[in-house]
Order: sequence, then structure tokens, then C-alpha cells
Amino acid sequence: MKALITGITGFVGSHLAAFLRNEGVEVIGTCRSSHQGGDRYDALSIQDVRLVECDLRDAAAVDALIAAECPDCLFHLAAHSFIPDSWASPTDTIHNNIAGQVNVLDSLRRHELPTKVLIAGSSEEYGEVHADELPVSEANPLRPMNPYAVSKIAQDFLAMQYYRQYGIPIVRMRTFNHIGPRQNEHFVTSSFAKQIAEIEEGLRQPVIYVGNLEAQRDFTDVRDVVRAYWLAIQHGTPGECYNIASGRSWSIGSLLKMLLSMSPITVTIEQDAARMRPSDVPIVIGDAAKFTSQTGWQPEIPIETTMRELLDYWRDQFGHDKE
Repeated sequence: MKALITGITGFVGSHLAAFLRNEGVEVIGTCRSSHQGGDRYDALSIQDVRLVECDLRDAAAVDALIAAECPDCLFHLAAHSFIPDSWASPTDTIHNNIAGQVNVLDSLRRHELPTKVLIAGSSEEYGEVHADELPVSEANPLRPMNPYAVSKIAQDFLAMQYYRQYGIPIVRMRTFNHIGPRQNEHFVTSSFAKQIAEIEEGLRQPVIYVGNLEAQRDFTDVRDVVRAYWLAIQHGTPGECYNIASGRSWSIGSLLKMLLSMSPITVTIEQDAARMRPSDVPIVIGDAAKFTSQTGWQPEIPIETTMRELLDYWRDQFGHDKE
């Protein structure tokens, strides 16, 4: 089997590539530059993964790639995904996320390929969730609260239309917060872990800068997420959407406390206005019962393990001796 992963040098893409290689799947991935992705690219280079430079906004380039590779399955992960950036440049976020997907699906349509497709959506599509709607099921109203969320809803609904109109076998995933080693420092738990690792090495003052510590979110290890994506490609019903979530919430503050318990340092915690979102919801919990009933998937990696491995990942970046 041959799998094409768009955005392979991203956080989820790099973990998905490793997982698929372990399953014996041939893996090709798109990136805008062979130098993009940093250590994630280095990790991919030793896993027998073939990278292809392709700007997904370039319809001709996408069409040439699809025609040449004819993948059995396609995981569409590439997207602008950092929410503050979507506020800074909403046009870029919406154009990038929608145009890239349209080019991919149009190429599959033109070549009449039987490729199974997974569209990586987001729990951000649900946006403003009311207390009496928890845990959030796929039937919940979509009330987006940022431009990124609007772009993901557009991707979600476009995927549904390409399935209905052209019969492309697409499954749509709405994945709640996922975390783990190699995540960009812009995301909250990775930011905390990096700051702690820097303090341990004497590279910064013992101050942790934070945003809203009261917010509660549903976190799943990225390696459980990519396992879910593989199950979705194999057993998901075309045209359906599925939540991927742990079914419980953790406050941001409790995860910071967990990380600090794994380190000998003593720190001061300071709120940074730049880390606060223009709009936020107090608590989000996802309901993955629909996906679990169809595939048997359950998250397996304890959050304590995820946090420790995330911290060790950042320690490794600074040459920390964990002995």
C-alpha cells in the first residue's frame, strides 16, 4: 500500500509517517521545502520516507504529483494551524487551508482514482461549546471562534460535498487537542516544556510565562491520534465525520504543575498578555464514542507519559543529561 501525507514535516505528519512505516506502508510526503521541518525532517530522513516538494496552492503541481504517485490512501494534514497566526493573517490562513484541499480533491476527481482520503479537521470547528453540550458529539452545532476554525469548517464541508458529488471515499476527522514530542513551541504544553528545559540548563531566568491557566481541554497523545487516523482510513465510513478525543479534560494549569513536578527547578509564573486568546471557552471535552464503536479505538498513552516524553524531547534539544 502507498500512502501520501500532505504536510508530512509537521507535528502530526512526522508521527504518522513513522507509524505507517512500522505498518509496512510505503510513504510519500509533501513539503514546501526539503529544509522545512527541522528535527522532524531529520527524523523522517531515517525512516525510508520519500519527500516531494509541492506547494499545495499550485494546482498544476498537485495534479502532477497525484498523477505520478496514484496513492492508495491520502492523509491531508497540511494546514496553517496556529490560531494566533490566523488572527494576524486571516486571509492567508483561509486561502491556504481551503485552496490546498480543493486542489488535492480536484486532482483525485479528474484522474478518477479510488484513493481513500482522510481530512484532518479540528475540535476548533465546534468553537463556543455550552456547558450542557459536554461532552461534544459530532452532532453539536458549529460555532467557530477564530479564522482557523472557519477554515477547518470549510475544509470539512468541502470534503462532504466531494464525497456526495463525486463519490470520493473521504472520512472527516475532528480531532481535539493533541500533544507530544516534537510539537512546535507555539503550542501550550510544548511551550511550558521548552521553558522548563531552558531553565534547567541555565539558558533563561526561572520564570514561566503563561496564558490562561484556567482553560480546560481534552488532550490526546499524538501517537494515539495517528493510530486513529490509520483505523479511520481502514474502517471509517466514507462521508462520515468522527471525533478523536480522550473523553476527559485537564486544566492548562494542572499540566504545567505536572511538568514542574518532573523537574527540580523552582520557578515564578507570570501571565503574558500575548499568550491570551481574543476569544476562548472555559472547558472542552470530546465524545469519541462514534469512532470507538466503529473501530474499537481507545487512547492508550497516559498523559503523564506524554508530558514526561515531551519534557525529555526539549531537554534533548539542549543537550540535557537525564542521568
